[in-house]
Amino acid sequence: MNITIEQTAGKVPVTIMGLHGELDGSNYLDVIAKAKELYSTGTRNLLIDMSDMSFMASSGVMALHSIALLMRGEEPPDPEYGWDAFHAIDRDRGAGVQQHVKLLSPQPAVDRTLTMTGLKGQFFAVHTNRETAIASF
Repeated sequence: MNITIEQTAGKVPVTIMGLHGELDGSNYLDVIAKAKELYSTGTRNLLIDMSDMSFMASSGVMALHSIALLMRGEEPPDPEYGWDAFHAIDRDRGAGVQQHVKLLSPQPAVDRTLTMTGLKGQFFAVHTNRETAIASF
């Protein structure tokens, strides 16, 4: 997994986190750590570019949920809690679509995972056009 960071601005400053490769148990903590770093340096609006991410495991779902919590100023559940961390995702789905974290162009396999977990549309706005995604913040 390679992570790239780009700063841009629409109506507000937007940070674009590009995820390249596979998001799984070997690297999901790195993705969460990068989001924590971004939040600590002032990022409040995050667009996650998934156009070059070919696979996402369940640990990637946990990473996305953790990032949403971070951008809301909340502490994510400890991933060491296993199923409790996944239950937190289910409980949080009722919070509605996230305003400060949005997803861009997930590949078909990743899109299926987002759909199956109920994160697509219910929890994350998913865009296929970069400019539209940036303007949506």
